[in-house]
Amino acid sequence: MNSAALIIIAIVTLAAALAAATLRKLMHAALSFAVALVGIAAFFFLLGAEFVGLALVFIYIGAVAVLIVFTILLTRRDVGEGRGFNWGGAIIAVAVFGGLTWSILKTQSLAIVAPRMPALTVKQIGVALMTTYVWPLQCVGLLLTAALIGALILVMEEKR
Repeated sequence: MNSAALIIIAIVTLAAALAAATLRKLMHAALSFAVALVGIAAFFFLLGAEFVGLALVFIYIGAVAVLIVFTILLTRRDVGEGRGFNWGGAIIAVAVFGGLTWSILKTQSLAIVAPRMPALTVKQIGVALMTTYVWPLQCVGLLLTAALIGALILVMEEKR
């Protein structure tokens, strides 16, 4: 079952990533990007990294992809229909895929087995974020808030 699920998720993820790189309409490319992120989150779920998969869903799909879609909707101008297939994006996507595949195949596998580590729980991650890393977490929150306010100021139209 895992092999079939892995193959299906890989095909969907690669197709969505290729569509995000090649589609001319920004809205379709953004939605394809969100589908590719869902596929990557599904890989994390298959690997047993539920926290990373949920963080990917909440942060990247729930925030970043939705922010991209809203940005496209807010800044949309009247443009003509798409001009066809985007060969430049396809060539770059194939080149990156080839480079990553080549680097994976040339990397020597590790013969040493990693030591067994205790499972990391969500509670431990939360305690670490709220004690040791509270200032970086607050700085990231302030930075994202400032970026959101700046984006709203840029897209607001002046009222006459």
